[in-house]
Amino acid sequence: MTQAIKPENYNSRIEQVGEWKIRVTSYKLGDKYHVTVDNVDPGAALARSEGATIEEAESKALDKARAMVSKTRVFA
Repeated sequence: MTQAIKPENYNSRIEQVGEWKIRVTSYKLGDKYHVTVDNVDPGAALARSEGATIEEAESKALDKARAMVSKTRVFA
């Protein structure tokens, strides 16, 4: 029988990147950390990443998200 792995150290926070609010969600699953970055409104995923440490996983995901947001045009 396969044993279920439960997420640990779940964390979610909101940050501002330029004109955009993003949500950074992280958790540990087994021996890896997983991070998802989405724009708060409408909540579309911008980047996902995993790493051996929380810092590594967040750094990769935030770099991807910042690159995407910087290319987004805003019409006033």
